[in-house]
Amino acid sequence: MSTHGHNPPTLGRFRSVKPKAITLSSSTLVETTYFNLEQKLPLILQPLIADVDLVTYAAEHRELIQSHLLTHGAVLFRGFEVYSLRDFQRLVEAISGQLMDYSERSSPRTQLGSGVYTSTDHPADQHILLHNEQSYTLNWPMKIWFFCVQPALEGGRTPIADSRRVYQLLDEDVRAAFDRNGVMYVRNYGAGIGLPWQEVFGTNDRSVVEEHCRRNEIDFVWRDANNLTTRQVRPAVRKHPHTGELVWFNHALFFNVAGLEPSVREALLAVLEEDELPYNTFYGDGTPIDRHTFDAIEDSYRQETVSFSWQERDLLMVDNMLVSHGREPFVGPRNIAVAMSEPYDSSAGA
Repeated sequence: MSTHGHNPPTLGRFRSVKPKAITLSSSTLVETTYFNLEQKLPLILQPLIADVDLVTYAAEHRELIQSHLLTHGAVLFRGFEVYSLRDFQRLVEAISGQLMDYSERSSPRTQLGSGVYTSTDHPADQHILLHNEQSYTLNWPMKIWFFCVQPALEGGRTPIADSRRVYQLLDEDVRAAFDRNGVMYVRNYGAGIGLPWQEVFGTNDRSVVEEHCRRNEIDFVWRDANNLTTRQVRPAVRKHPHTGELVWFNHALFFNVAGLEPSVREALLAVLEEDELPYNTFYGDGTPIDRHTFDAIEDSYRQETVSFSWQERDLLMVDNMLVSHGREPFVGPRNIAVAMSEPYDSSAGA
């Protein structure tokens, strides 16, 4: 149910531009490039010679790669000999340590291995709006990783946007309203639409769900034995723990009913009341988010969105707070694996 309308923008000049080399790494094994010198998201790392072992390189240049990531927000590893999910896992581990499990879920995914999942199992013909992974939780991954096992025949790109710039582009009155109120996320489970609570919380035990909610500042109401409603209020803006920059970090647009594709929204509202929808968002005090504000947020994302065509064996590392991501519709088989790493506890001060 987290599929959405309002086609995310694509920048045509990024579709077929050949990367332009700008500098060499200290080891002279890898070069850094951009798709376009005017657009430095993502930074691209490519091997200069054959047989560069990416895992070894990443382990030896971990601080350099981390510096690239904090500057640009996303790093694309392209042209390396990475062929398997185990290679993917080893790269994540070399830079970030242990992979995270996908908890408090909002998107249907299939687990492919330990800490590795499909990017999403949503229908191929639907857009997924830009968002920062698990921004509605108190504990989120600092990094999210994408591995292209098989690119789609058409479409299927993963648009990204700089969350710092999105925040800066918003009008002061919009920022002030969210700074003052935060975002309320309302979710309904068990109505036969969207994810069941058993899948979201990874348990069949209601008491485990209740304890999770209490521990994570989530209000909950059991409507009956199998139907649950939760509400949680979170900040819309966070401070990055390493750079100190303010970022637009939330699901206010992504979970809002106005973001649904019209046909999906009409079909849902034909059988459900608005307060029964699987997802919706409000200001933190429960006030509806008006259409003007929704459009302003959408426009800020649109201005900052960039995308590129996936190539087989591409690996994209994203700082989950600095950069948001989405998905375009696609035709034909598409296999993009995802991993998350470096859990961050918001009580630490973000």
